[in-house]
Amino acid sequence: MRRLFCVILALAICLSFTACGSSPAKKGTLKSNSKTVDEVLAEGASGAGTVKSAQTVDSVQKKSADNGKYDVDLTVMNSTMVYAEVNNMVSTPDDYIGKTVKMSGNFAVSETEERNYYACLIADATACCSQGIEFELANAGKYPDDYPEIGSLITVTGIFDIYYEGEQMYCQLIDAKLI
Repeated sequence: MRRLFCVILALAICLSFTACGSSPAKKGTLKSNSKTVDEVLAEGASGAGTVKSAQTVDSVQKKSADNGKYDVDLTVMNSTMVYAEVNNMVSTPDDYIGKTVKMSGNFAVSETEERNYYACLIADATACCSQGIEFELANAGKYPDDYPEIGSLITVTGIFDIYYEGEQMYCQLIDAKLI
């Protein structure tokens, strides 16, 4: 009896390791935006990968966002990936500076005496935790008249940037648009 119990327990443990796996993707269904080593080396040789100034980044990113192309499109990811990507953006912001971002979440406002802070908040898959990215509208109107209702679902696009208040660093989307 004890031997049978051990065999069943071992089988259950083995099955638990494979139970959360997903079925293999069908051929051709995954899209990759990554570049090959040869493409990266060619860019480096031609100087295409270098940025001369922030103004160059702004003009390139604005054209990209106007064409509906985003470097980071969180609206096409599942909730777990969105939460992970936003966490990564906040943890390693230097990797995202100058990239166009599209995200959906709940509208939030933090009002202070100095200014208002507007953000798009994204809950994790279990809805217990939330991460958010602050945004600054390109054509900022008057709050609350020209903004959505607090807690409403919004989609915002903009250029990822950072700023400092005192010694504290914050992430934000600049030249943002609510769509």
